[in-house]
Amino acid sequence: MEWKIAEKHDGMTIRDFLQTVHGFSRRILKAIKLDGGKITVNGSTVTVRYRLSAGDKLIIEFPPEIKGAYMRPEEIDLDIVYEDADILVIDKQPGMPVVPSFQYPAGTVANAVLGHYEKNHIPFTIHTVTRLDRNTSGLMLISKHRYSHSILSRFQKSGEVHRSYQAIIEGRLSEKEGTIDLPIGRKEGSIIERIVVENGKRAVTHYKVIREFPGCSLVQVKLETGRTHQIRVHFSYLGYPLLGDTLYGGRIGQIDRQALHCAEIGFPHPATRNYMQFESGLPGDMEKLIRSNS
Repeated sequence: MEWKIAEKHDGMTIRDFLQTVHGFSRRILKAIKLDGGKITVNGSTVTVRYRLSAGDKLIIEFPPEIKGAYMRPEEIDLDIVYEDADILVIDKQPGMPVVPSFQYPAGTVANAVLGHYEKNHIPFTIHTVTRLDRNTSGLMLISKHRYSHSILSRFQKSGEVHRSYQAIIEGRLSEKEGTIDLPIGRKEGSIIERIVVENGKRAVTHYKVIREFPGCSLVQVKLETGRTHQIRVHFSYLGYPLLGDTLYGGRIGQIDRQALHCAEIGFPHPATRNYMQFESGLPGDMEKLIRSNS
């Protein structure tokens, strides 16, 4: 990352400039110092105690990052919607897990991103900001390094990262627009399934019906909170499970996965703070499902 120092920051130490102006944490500064990173001003290596002058060119090089045991680069087609030095926005295909596990050690988003990094000599590992279930498609935001991840995580906690989904649910909602505010927790005896439960964590889902068909509806969904399986659990609990969602009682036979797609994502860029927004059209299997029910 690099900056040209403005007059208003003349005389600041690099430590103060990075922490107070750009939100660097002490942990990240320590990693730059001890783990192989580098700080230069006008081409010369300096420490965080260096005092900046207006017009200086400050460059921060982050250290290489250690990848997890399952994190192996793979050559996998990746639909990259946007990329710069700090972030990736991808359009994930359904059926693709985000991170490798014992059950899915390969063919994941993480493996594909690391393959992209290796091919383009990018010395980082994957930092997922917004995750999607394996069988949910659509837009995902990924940080390239620890600094952008820490900033975007902060934005996410403060509600500045916005996502909009489209889902095809069974039946027709009596209220065509509304909010579902029901707590969600883990189902006893299951490591995967979630349920609406009184002592669960607060979960808030806003929805609006887009189109109705015989026996099903296309709805736009916006999340105020981000609980595991939140959209799927909320609509199932109300009696309108997502088509194809076998875990939560959805009707099978017309689509091979839950009919859920992340269609929009918006967020302030971690470096520039400019607001960015991206959109993704419905994937083919959901379009086909709509045509078959029209």
